[in-house]
Amino acid sequence: MKQEELSILNVINNKTDVNQKDIAKMCGVSVGKINYMINPLIEQKYINRKRVGKSTRYYLTEKGIESLKQGLSSLQDNRVNIHHRSFKPIKQAVILAAGQRKELQNPAGLADLDGQVLLERNVEILKRNGIETIVMVTGYKKELFTRFSEDESITIVENDQYKWTGTMISLACAAKYITDDFLLWESDILIEEYAISKLLNHEERDCVLITNESGSGDEAFVEIRNGNLYKITKDIHQLNKIDGEMVGISKISYNMFKRLLTEFKDNRNPYVNYEYLLLDAARHYKLGYLKIPDAVWAEIDTPQQYHNVVNFVYPRLKRKEAEYQKQQIKEILREALQLNEEEPFTIEPFGGMTNKNYKVTLRNKEYVLRIPGNCTENMINRYEEKFNARIASDLGIDTPIFYFNEHTGVKVAEMIPDAETLNAKSAKRQEHMHLTAELLRTLHTSQAVMKNRFDVFEKIEEYELLLKQANGENFSDYKETRAAVMRMKDIYEALDVTLTPCHNDTLPENFVKSGSGRMYLIDWEYSGMNDPMWDVAAHSLECNFSPEEEELFLQLYFGQPAEEKIKTRILLNKIFQDFLWSIWTQIKEAQGDDFGTYGIDRYNRAKANLTQLFERV
Repeated sequence: MKQEELSILNVINNKTDVNQKDIAKMCGVSVGKINYMINPLIEQKYINRKRVGKSTRYYLTEKGIESLKQGLSSLQDNRVNIHHRSFKPIKQAVILAAGQRKELQNPAGLADLDGQVLLERNVEILKRNGIETIVMVTGYKKELFTRFSEDESITIVENDQYKWTGTMISLACAAKYITDDFLLWESDILIEEYAISKLLNHEERDCVLITNESGSGDEAFVEIRNGNLYKITKDIHQLNKIDGEMVGISKISYNMFKRLLTEFKDNRNPYVNYEYLLLDAARHYKLGYLKIPDAVWAEIDTPQQYHNVVNFVYPRLKRKEAEYQKQQIKEILREALQLNEEEPFTIEPFGGMTNKNYKVTLRNKEYVLRIPGNCTENMINRYEEKFNARIASDLGIDTPIFYFNEHTGVKVAEMIPDAETLNAKSAKRQEHMHLTAELLRTLHTSQAVMKNRFDVFEKIEEYELLLKQANGENFSDYKETRAAVMRMKDIYEALDVTLTPCHNDTLPENFVKSGSGRMYLIDWEYSGMNDPMWDVAAHSLECNFSPEEEELFLQLYFGQPAEEKIKTRILLNKIFQDFLWSIWTQIKEAQGDDFGTYGIDRYNRAKANLTQLFERV
C-alpha cells in the first residue's frame, strides 16, 4: 500500500467523523486528489462509508485495519540513515572506567591478568588497531589511574558523581574531548583482539557488538528486527526472541553521539545508562550490530567472575589469539610461498625496533616474515621500499625477496644462514668494519637509481606534521634548536653533494653476517637517493665510534685517510639525523611506544655537535 493511502486510512482511523475536506487538510493534499483516491479504497473494501443526514462518515473495514497495522509497522521499522557515507576509519576511543564494583577492592579495569593489567592490555589492542587518542573516564579510586596519564595519547577525565550516576553521565563527561567517530569500551570487559579489529572495520558507523548468551547472570539481552537493534534489556521477559547479548563495546558516530547528548540534555534520571539512550535513538535512526557468536570474552564484576577469567577465560583467549596469529601468518605464507593447507611450518618471533619479525621454517628452509608495526603506514612509503629493496637484493647486498605487498608492507625474504646480527660492540671489530665499509661502498658506487630521494629537510617537516597529528609534544627548546639546524642547511647545500643509493638507517643491527662470513644489509624502509656520507655518519653514531674508530672506518671505506671537507659533511649529517630521529621517537612515543632515553639522548647529541660545528666553521 502506498504512503498516501496509508495516510488516508490513518486519518479515518483516528477520527471517524470526518469529511473529504478534513481528510485533504490532514493529509496535506487537495480535495480533488482525496476524492480520486478514496473511491478505489472503498471499492477494494478498505473503507466503508455511511451517510448520516447531509454528511458522510468513513470507517475502516477489518481489511483496512489490518492493512494500516502492517503499513505503520513497516514504517516504524524503517530507520533514518544519518550518514552520507558508510565506513569511516576510527582513530579515537572512549573507555568508561568510573564505576565501583562493591565486591571488588579496586576498579575492575585494573584487574591483574597473568602479570598484565586488563586496561593496559585493552589500550595496547586499541593502538595496534589504529586508535590514536583515548579518553579514559575515571571516578572510583581515580588516583590508581595516574599510570595512564604518562601516556600522551590518553586523556583522563573524572566523573566525580560516579556513586550516584549511570554510564551516560560518564560518557557525557568525555564530550569535550570527543571530536569524531569513536569506539566505546567499558573497562571491565576482557575480549579477544579479533573482535575489536572486526568491529573497527565493520562498514556501519553506528554498530553494537553482540555475542551469544554468556550465562553470566547479568546479561543485557538484545533483540534484532529488520537488521537493526530493536530492544536491549536485562529482563528476558520483555523480548519476543533473544538474538544475543550486548558485550559493552560499541562503535558510535559523532552524529549519533550528538543526538545522544541532545536526548540527555533534559534528563532527570542520573542513573540512566548510555545503551538505553542508544536504544531510544535506534527507534528513529539506523543502529547496526556485529554479532561474533564464538567470541571469547568476559565481564569482571565480582570476585567469582574474576576467578573464572583468570583460570578459564583468559587462558582460552590467549590460546585462541595465538592460533589466530598463526592462522594470519599461514594465510600470508600461503600467498607468498604457495603453502599447502596441511603443510607444516614453525614460527618464532625475533627482533625489530619498528616491525614484528618472525623466523619461519618451512620445507627445511628458513624465511623472515616481517609484519609492519603500529602506524608505520604514515611514515614509510612501501612502494618505494619494495622498489629499493629489489635493487639491494639484485646487488647481493640483501637476501632474495619472495613476497612483498606494497599495500600492507608484509614481506617474506630468505633467512640469512647461521646469522650473526651485529651490535654496537661487535661492529667495532676490524674484520666487521672491513665488511660493512666494503658493503656500503658497493651500494654507493653501484650507479643504481632508487625510486625516491631521502631529503632530511623534507622529512623534518613531514615528521613535525605527524607529531602534531599524534597530539605529541617536542622538547622545550625545540624551536631554538631547529633554527640552529636550519642555519646549517645553507652550509650543507653549498657543498654540492652527488646523491647515490643509500640505506639511510645503518644501525649495526641492520648488518647481519652469515655463517660463511658474508655481510648483508637488511630493512630498506628508509632507503632512497641521498648523500653517501649519511650512511657513514649513521653507522658511526649508532656504533658509538670513538674518533680513532671512526678514522679507521673512513680509511677502510675510502682506501685512504678522509679529507677535512668529508669530515665536515659527516658531522653535518650526524646533526641532521640525530635531530630527525629525535622527532621520530617523539611520534612513536605519542602513539604508545616506549624508547626510554633514546630520543632525548639523540636530541642532546645533535645540540652538542652543533656547538662543535660552530667552532669548526
